[in-house]
Amino acid sequence: MFEEILAKVAAGLDRHHIPYMVIGGQAVLLYGEPRLTRDIDITLGVDADQVDKILPVLNETSLKPLPTNVNHFVRETMVLPSADETSGIRVDFIFSFTPYESQAIGRARQVTVKDQEVSFASPEDVIIHKIFAGRPRDMEDARIILLKNPGVDIEYMRKWLREFDASSDEGHFLAAFEGMLDVVRKVWDESDSQ
Repeated sequence: MFEEILAKVAAGLDRHHIPYMVIGGQAVLLYGEPRLTRDIDITLGVDADQVDKILPVLNETSLKPLPTNVNHFVRETMVLPSADETSGIRVDFIFSFTPYESQAIGRARQVTVKDQEVSFASPEDVIIHKIFAGRPRDMEDARIILLKNPGVDIEYMRKWLREFDASSDEGHFLAAFEGMLDVVRKVWDESDSQ
């Protein structure tokens, strides 16, 4: 059912010329390992003040917005949660406006799902999102994606994590990535020597 919804939503976003990338659990399934995911997370290449551009996509794809006051909720949270009326699967549309998100959407990879091209965040950008989220499950997802994709652009990730550190009070994103990279490199080295 997830694949059908992904294909329908991608077709609707393309039809309405709304740039996007699939992130979260669905992207982890693509680049990492199979795991249970209950929703679909999509970052949009439009700001929250353009929520009216998304509503026709929801109508055309049998998605029902979950908040009663959509405009107020999106202004407050930058997210429009919705659910597929048939399956109940949740689809969260995340509005974006930062240079990072614009660049990440531009780097998205096209993957065919049910005969529809779907834009998935690159493995580097999924890793960045996961490190930024920082929960144990997210860190494990990032580690697995890094492990399974040895050709990722390390310098790209370092650049953005360094920038996030500079704009954060905590400043720990790059250090978390470097620690993870050290562990993963040992596994890469072991597999190369066999």
